[in-house]
Amino acid sequence: MTLHLHDTAARAVREFTPITPGQASVYLCGATVQAPPHLGHLRSAVVFDVLIRWLEASGYRVTFCRNVTDVEDKILRAAQAEGVPPWIVAERNQRAFTWAYDALGCRPPDVEPRATGHIPEMIVLIRRLLEGGHAYPGGGDVYFDVRSYPAYGALSGQRLDQMRPAEDSGDAGGKRDPRDFTLWKGARPGEPSWETPWGPGRPGWHLECSAMATKYLGPSFDIHGGGLDLVFPHHENEIAQSRAAGDGFARYWLHNGLLGLAGEKMSKSLGNSLLVTDVLTRVRPPELRYYLVQAHYRSLLEYSEEALEEAAAAYQRIERFAVRAAEVLMDAVAAPGAEPAELPVSFRSAMDEDLSVPAALAAVHACVRDGNQALAASDKAGARATLARLRGMLGVLGLDPLAPPWAGASGSDDRLRQVVGSLVKLALQQRDAARARRDYATADTIREGLEEIGVVVEDTPEGPRWELKR
Repeated sequence: MTLHLHDTAARAVREFTPITPGQASVYLCGATVQAPPHLGHLRSAVVFDVLIRWLEASGYRVTFCRNVTDVEDKILRAAQAEGVPPWIVAERNQRAFTWAYDALGCRPPDVEPRATGHIPEMIVLIRRLLEGGHAYPGGGDVYFDVRSYPAYGALSGQRLDQMRPAEDSGDAGGKRDPRDFTLWKGARPGEPSWETPWGPGRPGWHLECSAMATKYLGPSFDIHGGGLDLVFPHHENEIAQSRAAGDGFARYWLHNGLLGLAGEKMSKSLGNSLLVTDVLTRVRPPELRYYLVQAHYRSLLEYSEEALEEAAAAYQRIERFAVRAAEVLMDAVAAPGAEPAELPVSFRSAMDEDLSVPAALAAVHACVRDGNQALAASDKAGARATLARLRGMLGVLGLDPLAPPWAGASGSDDRLRQVVGSLVKLALQQRDAARARRDYATADTIREGLEEIGVVVEDTPEGPRWELKR
């Protein structure tokens, strides 16, 4: 079976045929770094990380480009509200995104271009559009003429005469048509600007991605990805300006479904976003990754604490078998860099059918059940084969508890915490026994000993409580 992917432009699942056999080029719209990342951002990151991993597991040599938008209206507003330069806001939040990607085990992109580092490429693209009659200057700005591109609206399935005016310009007085979008914004007081042939200013949001994608992946490339909320206007405008300039641009358009809360889209503007740093105080990184990856990438994922806890429990079942089997077998199957076994047909079929991770996870859990039965029967050969298959599947999903970044920070940590807890509980029981027999010197010695190793004890009406010093 060959890989099939749902192409938003075709509104159908298509067989993936790359431009260059054996190679795949992927562009992902990355973050606009006006604030720290929330779970909606990380869902997109994890979804496309699985795509990259599956392409590589299928034998493709992948070139993966994910951009950073570090100059944009939202960043400027955030900087103004804080009273700091825009680059401070952008740099701080880009570091937060990088930390979050790493925390969830996402493969770093081969290149991660910033918008502010590609102004020359944007100027060249605008010049091409002006010379071709697809753009025009007006009031210090430069606009794309949507009527000059007959296919405008095809990606999102809209008709031009039914579209709302573009909302990317504070003063649309220079526009010929209110639906024309801004390629270049004229300089405004207090905002960053660059010199261009048509005056100082800064790039429009849509222009950035077209310039960066074609610089690193070429005028035509295989896959362009992003969240469903980017289909219009962002991706629609990318297609229009790129193809109007003569570039073939992306051949497949993949969009992940959004993450919602109580039926609403997860976004900072709604005030219901869940910051990654907050969620990771409640579950471990691989458990959060499991939660974000478990649904089909095109579906809406509704957030709830119950769903998060269920995902954590599901991952822990996988983890317990993998760790236990590795301890029992003590051989090369669990060694770092060990060659994975051939992936089960059911798993391959699921992943080839538009990355059907739910069906792929069903194969994973079936493998875990078989492995537990083999361990219970002391069937080391069966357990070894099962563990090898399991690790191969989990490697594709980025969930292998025996491989970086989860190795050594997964089930063994849980067991260590359990052991520490049991030892502290035993010490407190001995302290209580000493106090019961009025041996207060021994009781104080036990308490002081615990404090020396960082265990703080608090006596409450319900009994002693303890915690580790931070």
